Formats: sequence, C-alpha cells, structure tokens
Amino acid sequence: MIKTILPALAFGLSAIASAALPAAPAHAEDQKAEQFHIRGSIVAYSGSALTVKTREGETVDVTLADGWKLASVANAAVTDIKPGDFVGIASLPSEGGGDGALEVLIFPPAMKGAGEGSYGWDLKPNSSMTNATVADAVKGVDGRTVTVSYHGKEKKIAIPDGTPVVTIAPATKDDLVPGAVVFIPAEKAASGPLAHQVLVGKNDVVPPM
Repeated sequence: MIKTILPALAFGLSAIASAALPAAPAHAEDQKAEQFHIRGSIVAYSGSALTVKTREGETVDVTLADGWKLASVANAAVTDIKPGDFVGIASLPSEGGGDGALEVLIFPPAMKGAGEGSYGWDLKPNSSMTNATVADAVKGVDGRTVTVSYHGKEKKIAIPDGTPVVTIAPATKDDLVPGAVVFIPAEKAASGPLAHQVLVGKNDVVPPM
C-alpha cells in the first residue's frame, strides 16, 4: 500500500489502474530523506490545501501538488489473499520468531510489483513493510500465515486475528471532509509538506498503513 508508498492506488476498473496513488511503499534505497508519512484526521480541505491533525497531535498544512491522486480503502479478509496476489504487509518481529502482521493491503492487479521489497516502516517502532507476491498454493496461504516472495527472497508472516485487511477503493474530493482519516506520503518542501497522493478513509474503513 510511486517512490513513496502509494504508488498507484489506481481505481476500480480502469480508473483504478490509471490513478496512481497511495499504498505501496518503495524500496528502502529509493526512499529519500525528505519523504515522510502523515497519518491523521482532516481539519479542512480547499482546492490544493489540506489541513490535517496528525496522530501525534500536531496540525499541519499540506500542499497538494498539481495532478495529485486520491484513493480510499475497502475491507477485505484473510481468505481473499490468494497465491499470486501482490500484497503490502506492515509487520513487527514476533517473540517466537518470524513476523506478525499489523495490517495487510491487497493490491489491485494493475499495481503488482509496486514498491517491491522489504524495508523499515514507521507505523510502529521497529515495524517493517513488505511488498511482495504471495507464494504458490503449497506454501502460500496456510491458515493465518502467508508466505511471500520478493527479489528472490521469501518471508513468512503470521496474520493475527483482528489484523486489518484492505484493498484499494475509489474516492472523490467529496470524501475529504473534517474528521476523515488520511494517510499521506509527503515530501518536505520549502513551503511545508507537499503531497502527490492522498489515501482517505470512508464508510468506516480507515487506511491502516
């Protein structure tokens, strides 16, 4: 769930495929120091300006770049994850070894390969993000554990009960209302945060990444 994390949250159908938006993180080596993630609730939106109260309690004014993209997320389930799917999983190391998922994003087929890799993530301390393909049927989805592959490597991630599982969904500017939860991959600019993509929560489903 671009070089920033939302590369092509492309919408539904053909629109989904063409709109490149939030959700897929990039390779660690591709991420630039001036890029960061904003998580919080909308205070106000107008034209190319979005004011957000972050989860840290700070209020920030985000400038929306020309041609910025917008998307949302819809609920999915662990049983929707199939071998061959491309997924983005934020996870933490488990006490017993391996990783435990914090959230799972099932990418639309048009976004397969976006941000492929496994790298540090800022959802929680010590968390990582893995964008990878679900392995074959034999070792792919086994109970609540999924094996994924990326760049010739494999990783097994447990998916605990209650883990948010979502997929990309359409959104419109009418969804940018006060109180709506957003996830924004932003760049540091002289005027403040600059965003090319915004992922907004709607229908009681919020971006979990």
